[in-house]
Amino acid sequence: MADLIKIFFSGMLLFNAIPHLVQGICGKRHMTPFSQKSSPTINVIWGWINLLVGGCLFINLDAEILAGSTITAFLLGGFLISLILSMFWSNPNAKLPWHNN
Repeated sequence: MADLIKIFFSGMLLFNAIPHLVQGICGKRHMTPFSQKSSPTINVIWGWINLLVGGCLFINLDAEILAGSTITAFLLGGFLISLILSMFWSNPNAKLPWHNN
C-alpha cells in the first residue's frame, strides 16, 4: 500500500512540474506556493523541485512493483492533479490561502 501512495504522489509531482517549467521557460509569471505571481525563475526552480522529488519517489520503487496497479496509481495521480489545477487556474483571481493580496 505504501508503494501505491508513493507512486500516486510521484505522478502528482511529475505532472505538476510541467506547467511550472513551461511557464518559467516561456518567461511568464505563474502561481507557486510562494506567491500568487511568482517570477519565471522561481517557477523553473519549483518545477525542478517537483521533478526531483517525484522522480526520486518513482526511482526508489522496486522494478517488480511497476505493473498494473502501480502504473494506474501513477496515472491517476497525474490525471487528478491536472484536472484539479485546470479548474483552479481557470479562475483569474485564484490564490492559495496563504497568498496575501
